[in-house]
Amino acid sequence: MRSTQRTDDPAERTTGFVRFSDLPSDVLRDIALVLLADLVVGVSFGAIAVAGGLPVWVPVTMSLFVYAGSAQFSAVAVLTSGGGPAAAAATGLLLNTRTAAFSLAVADSLGRSWAARLVGAHLVTDETAAFVLAQPDARRRRAAFWISGIGLFVAWNASVVAGALAGSALGDTARFGLDAAFPAVLVALVLPVLRDADGGARRAAALGAVLAVAAAPVLPAGLPVLLALLGLLAVGHRPAGGAA
Repeated sequence: MRSTQRTDDPAERTTGFVRFSDLPSDVLRDIALVLLADLVVGVSFGAIAVAGGLPVWVPVTMSLFVYAGSAQFSAVAVLTSGGGPAAAAATGLLLNTRTAAFSLAVADSLGRSWAARLVGAHLVTDETAAFVLAQPDARRRRAAFWISGIGLFVAWNASVVAGALAGSALGDTARFGLDAAFPAVLVALVLPVLRDADGGARRAAALGAVLAVAAAPVLPAGLPVLLALLGLLAVGHRPAGGAA
């Protein structure tokens, strides 16, 4: 039952620092792979933003205070194509609405204090949510959130600074196929979870994937992922007395 995730073991409700030893080596390896992909995409974002005519401080500041990869790419695309700040902000907000669902899913892993929840809310991304939901117990979910969340935040911002400073010297890193690293890693994370999932979850994932792929050629980056949430309709209604 869901309530046992919060109350089954007092040790799992501790508010102390998480440790790398809280996670098995394979999970830490997966986090390291995502960090590597994050570095690649961050360098690409910083370089593209500066090469498009934006000053260095714009992608750097955006990464610190917005911290949303696809939303940042879309906002920069609006700015470099002549759109105003209001249009760029609206685009970013629309694309980032999906994190509201992620936040609800990982809320118990952030901690109980207002400070932990405030900082944790800023670190919620597609990747941190994937790591949290793949863990079997509360202690590992909390460790997965903070280790991946802090690691990704540091890696993203450091790589954006590097890319922005390099500017147009790097050119478009997408021509090397480096932009495929991030989705490839995410697929590798999701597949093991789907193998252990029930039929409803698999149907939802399949429908969501079809919708996202079909929408990718016609919608801006980030919106196909949001549209994929409609895959939840494939789960159907489960009676209240059904199995947990």
